[in-house]
Amino acid sequence: MDYRDIAFPEGSVFLVTGGAGFIGSNLCEALLMMGYQVKCLDDLSTGKANNIEPFLGHPKFVFMQGDIKDFAVCDEACYRVDFILHQAAWGSVPRSIEMPVFYAQNNIIGTVNMLEAARKNCVKKFVYASSSSVYGDEPHLPKREGIEGERLSPYAVTKFANEEYAKQYTEHYGLDTYGLRYFNVFGRRQDPNGAYAAVIPKFIKALLSDEVPTINGDGTQSRDFTYIDNVIQANLLACKASGKSAGMAYNIAFGGREYLNDMFITLCKLLDKKITPHYGPARKGDIKDSNADISRAREYLGYDPEYDFAKGIQEAIDWYRENL
Repeated sequence: MDYRDIAFPEGSVFLVTGGAGFIGSNLCEALLMMGYQVKCLDDLSTGKANNIEPFLGHPKFVFMQGDIKDFAVCDEACYRVDFILHQAAWGSVPRSIEMPVFYAQNNIIGTVNMLEAARKNCVKKFVYASSSSVYGDEPHLPKREGIEGERLSPYAVTKFANEEYAKQYTEHYGLDTYGLRYFNVFGRRQDPNGAYAAVIPKFIKALLSDEVPTINGDGTQSRDFTYIDNVIQANLLACKASGKSAGMAYNIAFGGREYLNDMFITLCKLLDKKITPHYGPARKGDIKDSNADISRAREYLGYDPEYDFAKGIQEAIDWYRENL
């Protein structure tokens, strides 16, 4: 399904928190292309100003620099908003192990502030980014909502806590909330730089520069890599969903499974490189295998992902070749 086929009432106003980040900026761009009003809230701590620079002159785009840990900022941002796409958070499992208090303040308190501001301002739908990390050490595949293990990092704990708070806001206050458990999202604008960069952009940048990338662990771990356009579709469909679908979390992925060693071989082939990777120690807190059952999202949201890994990775490579 092409997300551009999903329509909303004329004059609809969307708030995208974390709108200068990788996923947030893609959501802002998609909504503007569809003709809707977009408010972007970001403190630019992890988001990048250049991600939203192309939108700053757009008549339907408003940028608000602010911190979701400040309730007054959240309240102001939610004023006269119809739909919230809450992406603001600090990512990275390893970094959360180093900074647990900071992650709790940003990812939990910040999200509760946004939920309360949404309730106060009578927002129609509150769609928020959760994560496949909530499955923790649950070994069975594919991953199904309602069958979770023990969380393996403070980051995963924050995302699970967000789901619990969102459920409370649906049950007690009638706020329609929809949690999207993203599985290893990749695509245009994902930052390849830094110690905590995601694996796909990091590997693409290294290979384009003829450098040897490092695979953490032995490369036999697997991931359900999910192209950004599938995520855009899921966010928009959640804004259209029935209130009967609110208060739940949904796996957002393609439903595939790629081993890291195979993914690296695919990148080398597509980039016409002959490079042998370096293998390092496995990262603490990482899940070994990840593969999503997306049947709940199909049933309740009408989610129908268009991009499998092969189609998405080609688009991503084309973007990095032009923009790195």
